[in-house]
Amino acid sequence: MLRRFLLCTLLGLSAPAIGFAQDATSRLDQVLERGQLKVCTTGDYKPYSYLRDDGQYEGIDIAMAQSLAQSLGVRVKWIGTTWKSLMADFHSQQCDIAVGGISVSLERQKTAFFSQPLGVDGKIPLVRCQDLKRYETLEQINQPSVRLIEPPGGTNEIFARAHAPKANLILFADNVKIFDQLLSKQADVMITDASEARFQQKHKPGLCAVHPERYLQYSEKAFLLPRDDMAWKSYVDQWLHLSKATGAYDQVVNQWLATPAP
Repeated sequence: MLRRFLLCTLLGLSAPAIGFAQDATSRLDQVLERGQLKVCTTGDYKPYSYLRDDGQYEGIDIAMAQSLAQSLGVRVKWIGTTWKSLMADFHSQQCDIAVGGISVSLERQKTAFFSQPLGVDGKIPLVRCQDLKRYETLEQINQPSVRLIEPPGGTNEIFARAHAPKANLILFADNVKIFDQLLSKQADVMITDASEARFQQKHKPGLCAVHPERYLQYSEKAFLLPRDDMAWKSYVDQWLHLSKATGAYDQVVNQWLATPAP
C-alpha cells in the first residue's frame, strides 16, 4: 500500500485513502440501481410536508422530492418520521434524503450533510391578530404570564427555551392542530419559521405573522443528506441549482406561501 501511495504521488495521481474501502458505492448509484428514492418526512409541517387524510403527502418539499425522483427516473418511497426522532430515523432507516422544512443546524451537521440552502427563513412570532402589538419582541414574550406553545423536539422548542426561558412553555405534540390552540386562546404565542407563519396567516383567519420580514433569528432551510457522500450531495445540489435557475422551484413555492402582510 505504501509503495502504491508513493507511486501515485510521484505520478500526480490521486492516491487511495489508507483505511477506506476502495469499492464504496454512492447513494446515487444505489438509488439508480434500486429504482427508488427513500424520503424521510414528518408530514405535519405545512407548507413543506403534510400527510393528508387520504394517505397522500403534499407540500413544497414533497413536490421537490418528486421532482428529484423524476430527474433520476425512479419512484419515491415515503418514510414517516417526527421532529423528535428525525435524526435517529434518518440514520436507522437509511433514508436517501429527508425533506419537509428542515432547518440547518450545527447539531444536525455533526452527523449528516445538508444540500445547498433553499433560502433564509428565520423565526418570528405567530399570534392572534388582536395581539399583534403585545408580542412584537422577545422582551414582551419572555414573561411568566405569556403562554408560549411549541411542538416538541424541533428548532422551535430549542429557540423558545434559549430565548424565552421565563415564558410559560407549553409543548403540544400535534403540529397540525397546534394553531387552533392559539385561536381558542389556550396559548398566546407560537414562535415558528416565517414561511409557516405566513401560510397559517393565509389559511386560518384570526392568526397573524408578526413582522415576517424581521427575523428574531437567522435560519436557513435545506434537505438532509447522508454524511460523507459527495457524489450524492453533488447531484442533489446540481439538481436544486437548476430548479432554482429555471424558475421551477419558485413556481412550487408560490403555490403555497402567502405574500407578506403589509
